[in-house]
Amino acid sequence: MASLLLHLAFYLLKAALAGLLLCVVGWILLFIVFYVKESIQGSNRPPIAGTVFHLLIHFNAVFDFQTAVARRHKTFRLIAPPHSDIYTADPANVEHVLKTNFSKYSKGQGNYTVMRDLFGDGIFAVDGEKWRHQRKLASFEFSARVLRDFSSVVFRSTAAKLAQKISDAAATASVFDMQDLLMKATLDSIFKVGFGVELDTLSGSDELGARFSEAFDDANSIVFWRYVDVLWKVKRRLDVGIEARLKRNIKLIDDFVFQLIRRKRDQMNNGEEDKMSKGDILSRFILAKEKEPESTSDSYLRDVILNFMMAGKDTTANTLTWFFYLLCKHPSIQEKVAAEVEDATKAEGNKSDMAEFAMSLTDEAIDKMQYLHAALTETLRLYPAVPVDGKSADEDDVLPDGFEVKKGDGITYLTYAMGRMTYIWGEDAEDFRPERWIENGSFKPQSPFKFVAFHAGPRSCLGKDFAYRQMKIVAAATLRFFRFHLEDESKTDRYRTMFTLHIRDGLPLLAFYRQI
Repeated sequence: MASLLLHLAFYLLKAALAGLLLCVVGWILLFIVFYVKESIQGSNRPPIAGTVFHLLIHFNAVFDFQTAVARRHKTFRLIAPPHSDIYTADPANVEHVLKTNFSKYSKGQGNYTVMRDLFGDGIFAVDGEKWRHQRKLASFEFSARVLRDFSSVVFRSTAAKLAQKISDAAATASVFDMQDLLMKATLDSIFKVGFGVELDTLSGSDELGARFSEAFDDANSIVFWRYVDVLWKVKRRLDVGIEARLKRNIKLIDDFVFQLIRRKRDQMNNGEEDKMSKGDILSRFILAKEKEPESTSDSYLRDVILNFMMAGKDTTANTLTWFFYLLCKHPSIQEKVAAEVEDATKAEGNKSDMAEFAMSLTDEAIDKMQYLHAALTETLRLYPAVPVDGKSADEDDVLPDGFEVKKGDGITYLTYAMGRMTYIWGEDAEDFRPERWIENGSFKPQSPFKFVAFHAGPRSCLGKDFAYRQMKIVAAATLRFFRFHLEDESKTDRYRTMFTLHIRDGLPLLAFYRQI
């Protein structure tokens, strides 16, 4: 009997390997045929700069690879059967796709399939009615004065806690990971502001919240890897490799989020909500669920939470992390920002008490910090929180540069690369120079299709003002009391390739008290 089972297992293994080999050979033949077909098409198609395998080869520095190609071709193609992926760093093309011909482009089934396990039917992954529904409710929320006031209180409180953590490290001359602290601070803030739930990961007392955050970041990275892994669906079906790890991460994420939804619903039913935070994004979606139970399940609420969490946590924390990295690389700019904070807040509160100072950072005070606003924007130009974003062509089209787009083509605009293009920003495009955003002493914005860090067109970021307010409060509350240095002054910028631009291996810093 044992021998028979062994032979059967061996036979099944051979059959599986033969089937896999047949699939690989078939895919290679399809790839060759498609590549030849695309290569001999007319000159009105964007130039071919490689294949999807180039993204795989350069994955750990893929945004720099795309930047290098974009310097040769503002718009180009990579072959990825059964379609071409078009990449562009041309602002005119970006405006065409994101605004002028918005109706011809969607997130597409391909992007949705890749992102669905993590982001589900959240606002970043869907089109049509689901997108409009989420944007409408969120837009109402972001325009509410009560949320603006409440979020400012939360941002100041979190900034004070962050400053205290840094003070503890400064007092003992200890190295600390600024990226880790900022991720925890923004996670605590978005859960309080967006979902009305108190976490405390920054203090280290909320282990479950910290595990949730780590699982989400890892899942973010794995899902992005799917764009270059032609076998990810096979691995997912077999539940092996990083797809098995992704499944475990998502289980942890789901357990955490569904518990949060139940807790929030109980608070609403029992009238236990904070009066000031009542009406947060999650509350509004739960109320919508009660009116439309067939269209907004708990799974849908889970998707809403994860999408808004990424928008509120990752983007802000990533930008601040790169901001402090750049200030350490440019100490004169760090001192200029600190001097502006001092000048803008000279009539605000007790300047020797970190908590009191943070809480005194009024809208009027941070609005005076024009150079800080410019430095944060310059950070986003070079290190956009979302380094690339993609659409799918729903019908044939012609871009402003004359290149043809075929129905089914992917089209990705290269936000990271665009920040480094001399034909957009001048010969000093790769320099960190906040002054490029200042005119007559005030911040001067640029076209959103040239500076695409907050997306543009109908899907532009609703939380842009919230993000700037939080970043300016955190920056002011910390730079007022500390000077920052890299632990290793030779450290160069290296990112982790994922949907949002994390610094690889964190940002180890040393903090030193300023003279008060």
